[in-house]
Amino acid sequence: MSKLNTIYGRHAVFALLDQHPHLITQLFITSTLLVELESRYSKAILADMNIVTLSNQALTKKFGDEIVHQGIAVMCKPLPTYTEKDLPDLLQNIAVPLILILDQVQDPHNLGACLRSANAMGASCVIIPKDRSVGMTPVVQKVACGAIAITPIISVTNLARCMQSLQKQGLWLVGLAADSDCELREVDLSGPVGIIMGGEANGLRHLTKKHCDYLARIPMYGTVESLNVSVATGMALYEVAQQRHPV
Repeated sequence: MSKLNTIYGRHAVFALLDQHPHLITQLFITSTLLVELESRYSKAILADMNIVTLSNQALTKKFGDEIVHQGIAVMCKPLPTYTEKDLPDLLQNIAVPLILILDQVQDPHNLGACLRSANAMGASCVIIPKDRSVGMTPVVQKVACGAIAITPIISVTNLARCMQSLQKQGLWLVGLAADSDCELREVDLSGPVGIIMGGEANGLRHLTKKHCDYLARIPMYGTVESLNVSVATGMALYEVAQQRHPV
């Protein structure tokens, strides 16, 4: 039997209810939020769920003080998972794919924020390596604000091989590197493209850089030497959106 996952937070749980309600086995909610839940979803959707009404304090006691549950949490079966073999099917009906590739991002708050930005900017999917990357923890899912339930997350064993496969499918791969002489806005991002971001400690690995078609940087005009990876990811994806949807 599959291990049940915990997902908490208003946006994350409502996104799961919108996309995969059949995965939810038990729902914990405050009486105040229950009124909104029952007005938003049909009885047919909620019928098979074991809904437990608790006080805000009881929810905190059940899931821990470190959890910002916002009055709602669920136990659910694992979300759909994808591998490199699923990429052709996921991309076949997308005219101009935008893929975010995260090379060993290890902080759950960073990963969650990256996934949220990817969904907001219309990314087709997000690719992460299996090794030395944070998994889909409850914190990641909370920070992602429901993006995980909508945007496919693809876990790959060999990132370099996956990048080569994407190039064969017609994508240009652009890695973000602070030491590049090229600014991101100078690269044509209007076609099928993959944006590759490095991990918190060392940025892009050498082998990942080697398989990029372009290396580019986000220009900085202040005194700090680097950007948080989730902030840089949001800025990079916004540049893609700006080029594709100019004002």
